[in-house]
Amino acid sequence: MANKEVVWTRNSEIQLQEILEFFAARNKSSRYSLKLYKKFKSELNRVAQNPEIGIKTKLALIKGLIVGDYILFYEIFEDKIMVLKVWDCRQNPEKLDIAR
Repeated sequence: MANKEVVWTRNSEIQLQEILEFFAARNKSSRYSLKLYKKFKSELNRVAQNPEIGIKTKLALIKGLIVGDYILFYEIFEDKIMVLKVWDCRQNPEKLDIAR
């Protein structure tokens, strides 16, 4: 099976950027942000090879990939994986909305 392309929605890119900038500012270093970004990319490469490894959600083709304190929600398409949301699990779950 060929790898699917991983595509980020604009909202998920913004969420990722906010998370990385938060840790860079808090830690006064980008070291942890870079480590976290590499971990997200590594885990998404696994998903690109095997899209079904994520946890099921109530939404049909949307799965969640647990990466540390985060869940990367993604939708499976024939030729790509679309990252929909980067969710910090320490947030109130009632605020979770997975928009496309």
